[in-house]
Amino acid sequence: MAVRWRWRGTRARDASDTAPDDGGSRRHTGRLGTYEAAVRRRLREGELGPVPVLLALAVTWTVFQSLNENFLSPRNLSVLSVDIVGTGMVAVGVVFVLLIGEIDLSVGSLAGLSGALFAALSVNNGLPEWLAVLIAVLCGTAAGAFHGFVFTKIGVPAFVVTLAGLLAWNGLMLYLLGPESSISFSGDGLVATLTSQYFSSTVVTYGLAALGTAAYLLASYHDRRRRGAAGMPYRPVGEIWARTALLAVVAFTTVSVLGRFEGLPLALLIFLAVLVVSDLILRRTPYGRQVLALGGGVEAARRAGVDVARVRISVFLVSGTLAAAGGLFVASRLTSATQVPGSGMLLINAIAAAVIGGTSLFGGRGSTWSALLGVLIIQSIASGMALLGVQPAVQFMITGGVLLIAVILDALARRAAESRGRA
Repeated sequence: MAVRWRWRGTRARDASDTAPDDGGSRRHTGRLGTYEAAVRRRLREGELGPVPVLLALAVTWTVFQSLNENFLSPRNLSVLSVDIVGTGMVAVGVVFVLLIGEIDLSVGSLAGLSGALFAALSVNNGLPEWLAVLIAVLCGTAAGAFHGFVFTKIGVPAFVVTLAGLLAWNGLMLYLLGPESSISFSGDGLVATLTSQYFSSTVVTYGLAALGTAAYLLASYHDRRRRGAAGMPYRPVGEIWARTALLAVVAFTTVSVLGRFEGLPLALLIFLAVLVVSDLILRRTPYGRQVLALGGGVEAARRAGVDVARVRISVFLVSGTLAAAGGLFVASRLTSATQVPGSGMLLINAIAAAVIGGTSLFGGRGSTWSALLGVLIIQSIASGMALLGVQPAVQFMITGGVLLIAVILDALARRAAESRGRA
């Protein structure tokens, strides 16, 4: 039997596993059967996707709810939904860098610098808030591009470049904050509104939930038709409807629970929009496929026609931009720019969120939704510990243990892939 090779993602797959493309029902069954075979193969190889993380989140919520009945109260869940946004935005940027097998240690300092720069420009120098926000975010973009340039063009390891950035941007943050080490700004301004604005109208909140569910259903059917026309495996209709039903349950339950307190937070909506857009970029665009290909192997990606230098610089640019945006959300939560983001905890939590959520430290595997799942676990632990009055030291130990388990699972999955010649 002739064997054809088709490049998809970061590795080639044997096309002999696919049924002959001879039209009719046999053609349909072939593609559907190939999809089911691929799912079974991933399960045998231990690629469980987000299932372990979702189980860990369910266990975390169950334990804390049993210890304190206020954990799953509308008020606490509303606070949790806003608290995850700052760290989550930073973690999304970290995911892009991890996907190419590198790391960015400067994101915490860039987040702190963004808040400090915004406060210094708007409060101390009287700039309009929208202009101060734009300058702060663009500074993060420029810093990220600079890190990527030094790493790519000069050849300095990303670890060293971003470590230098961590120190330099943290120093600039402290300089801007001045001797008081903080700058407070208006609680009614643009930045403060990011985390204080809620949508309480039932029509608006439930309408958004319905719109999101419908959009997912239409996108899934479009993807099914597109993949079928290209002769690629596609999801069966039953799975599409099952996934849509699950999304609808999550969306409408979230809206219902949050509506019992103050409503749907604007910060959460912005975060979800960033997740959707970044996920579409990684999964649906040539650029996203190049990022994943680069994570699978630099030389293989170069031979496949990937502009390695451009992709490397771009992921650090994305990381710097989202770090700056995340820093504004952190400052918004406090209504002041402080040293907190640059202290190191934001960096640790952002990287931990990406890894705990399922993004591989070795590159080539993961998604931006990893940031959401990971930051939910980390912030849920913090929220539960606070309700129980447990010392922060215990929280750090638990988070560290969860992170270690995630890295061990990642290493075992990579070793299993290597043993099958698939890494």
